[in-house]
Amino acid sequence: MVKITDVARRAGVSPSTVSYALSGKRPISAETRQRVEAAARELGYRPHAGARALASSRSNVLALVVPLRAGIHVPVVMQFAVSVVTAARRHDHDVLLLTQEEGEDGLRRVADTALVDALILMDVQLHDPRLPLLRSLDRPSVMIGFPKEAAGLTCIDLDFRRAGERCVEHLAQLGHRVVALVGSPPEVYVRGTAFAQRVVQGFTAAADRGGLASAVHPCEATPAAARRVAERLLREQPALTGVVVHNEAVLEPLIDAFAQLGLRVPGDLSVTAICPDELAESLRITSVALPSAEVGTRAVELLMEKLGGGAVPEATLLQPRLTGRASTAPRSA
Repeated sequence: MVKITDVARRAGVSPSTVSYALSGKRPISAETRQRVEAAARELGYRPHAGARALASSRSNVLALVVPLRAGIHVPVVMQFAVSVVTAARRHDHDVLLLTQEEGEDGLRRVADTALVDALILMDVQLHDPRLPLLRSLDRPSVMIGFPKEAAGLTCIDLDFRRAGERCVEHLAQLGHRVVALVGSPPEVYVRGTAFAQRVVQGFTAAADRGGLASAVHPCEATPAAARRVAERLLREQPALTGVVVHNEAVLEPLIDAFAQLGLRVPGDLSVTAICPDELAESLRITSVALPSAEVGTRAVELLMEKLGGGAVPEATLLQPRLTGRASTAPRSA
């Protein structure tokens, strides 16, 4: 590992001069600074993270707050986390992942230390108890998700309401008149998780506008629950021909359950989903993609702009992209 003394020796100056030249803490002649910077580049020297923090009053660390609550589909959450970490590294920042459901107290404990420069929060609720603290912090924050009252906050996410609408509109264009939403686990709705609630709003609004008969069915994330929901749908909506799935964990088990009940996809039943592209591609499901890479990257970019003192939009809504695949077809007569 290259040390500051190695840079000093190459540049022909003292270690303290190297420190001052790289940190800007004391005036150094332009010629000396250029010599030090050239030596640092040639040797591949990077200041220790602790030294950078002392010099800049920053830790170069972002907190990613992802409480792993019941009903959360961890593989999808980790896609967002990886995109945040990757984008942060491009800006020379590390990421501290916080997964405990500590609420306001946990956030305050982190924010009151020099551990992190800024925060990104996920699993946002419509009436999120963390909002008053976020508005009072002296550290920038970005929410991946939109609470009901988002004024004064910086939020980014897929437009989940529009995603729900888009799935229904696609089915309606194919002639389907009776549709159902197989949604997230019940506990996700109970705590008012924003993205899940907005999918329901969009699904219901689009069905009502189009005069479609519709129903919403939360579903536990297990194959057994998928089978029970499939049986209930056929019992309660015998004319059902279109299904929207917003629950990655049960997408494949649900299709298997319909097949066991004698329904062919898409011959008897058209299925759309809101899920990661790779899952939809593997199952050949018509879907609205979850843009985890774009959301994570843009969340970090918003934070970097705020850390630099720049102005950013309060709301960034990504428009849904529906890709047709083999799971949807015109309703048979």
